[in-house]
Amino acid sequence: MKDLASRFPQNPLLLPKDVSPSAEGLQVICLLNPGVFRFEGKTWLLVRVAESVKQVEDWAFIPTLNDEGKLEILEVPLNDPDLIATDPRIFNYKGLDYLSTVSHLRLMSSKDGVNFTEEEEYPGLFGTGKLERYGIEDCRVTFLEEQYLLTYTAVSDSGVAVGLRTTRDWKIFERKGLMLPPHNKDVCIFEEKINGKYYALHRPSSKDLGGNYIWLAESPDLLHWGNHKCIVKTRAGLWDSARVGAGAAPIKTEQGWLEIYHGATAENRYCLGAFLMDLDNPSIVKARTVEPIMVPTETYELSGFFGFVVFTNGHIVDGDQLTIYYGAADEFVCGATFSISEIMSTLDYTSSNL
Repeated sequence: MKDLASRFPQNPLLLPKDVSPSAEGLQVICLLNPGVFRFEGKTWLLVRVAESVKQVEDWAFIPTLNDEGKLEILEVPLNDPDLIATDPRIFNYKGLDYLSTVSHLRLMSSKDGVNFTEEEEYPGLFGTGKLERYGIEDCRVTFLEEQYLLTYTAVSDSGVAVGLRTTRDWKIFERKGLMLPPHNKDVCIFEEKINGKYYALHRPSSKDLGGNYIWLAESPDLLHWGNHKCIVKTRAGLWDSARVGAGAAPIKTEQGWLEIYHGATAENRYCLGAFLMDLDNPSIVKARTVEPIMVPTETYELSGFFGFVVFTNGHIVDGDQLTIYYGAADEFVCGATFSISEIMSTLDYTSSNL
């Protein structure tokens, strides 16, 4: 299936070997799903770096963070009857889920949008406290009212929640605590108020009733969120049949708020699509793509830590050009450009598609 993406010929832009471990004894397993922003004339990626200790045959080493953010390792023999280790991303031990890696966020900058390097004066962001003891992941960055808002997945044995931090200079950060409780993720905040209110997309989830759908929330102050509405659901038989989730902050166009989102099948094949919200009332979804705008087709998208995945939560807009930075196969960071007008031309306005 042909998609609308013009992939960077330099892909992958970043590989695990390009990033040094955060501490001695750790190894970088994969790089994932960067938040993206412009700052001081450069393009910046806030890359999720997933690390673990080197595994030893016949043993599972399960990494966690203590309340001070220091790494602690749980050592379990693979033949332990209380251990389930069939998924490379998750260990289940004594009925509890643990991640096989612990993630933090690392800042990378580029003058040309292609070649990215770390700058020592800009520190990484790490999980701290009981609600982030399995790390922090998949940050979206919104620039609003002269500050950057960082919404990220906070993972712990209490569940998957949404944390919020703010910064103006990327050196000093203010922690705002949990924005939304478990189980929730994929939060992006709109980059301007609408009728005096702040808006955000989010994705609550349930293992039992309902599904993994995209919701809209509003707030008077960026701290208290309510009036939640489910606006985009999965579609049986299509590429987004099992789960959907928002990408980066919606793009304002004359026709409405354009959102690039990810969808997956039950077989965990992740593609990208788009939907359009009303400018004055974003709870109204006006249109949605039937076919994906990006499909995993390249070798680096099909094979990696977890293959058949393209996933984005960061982009740059330059007129009609949309540059998406994305995680490929849950291991590499890549880039692709799109025409916003071409994406808009693929939207289906029939109610049966919404």
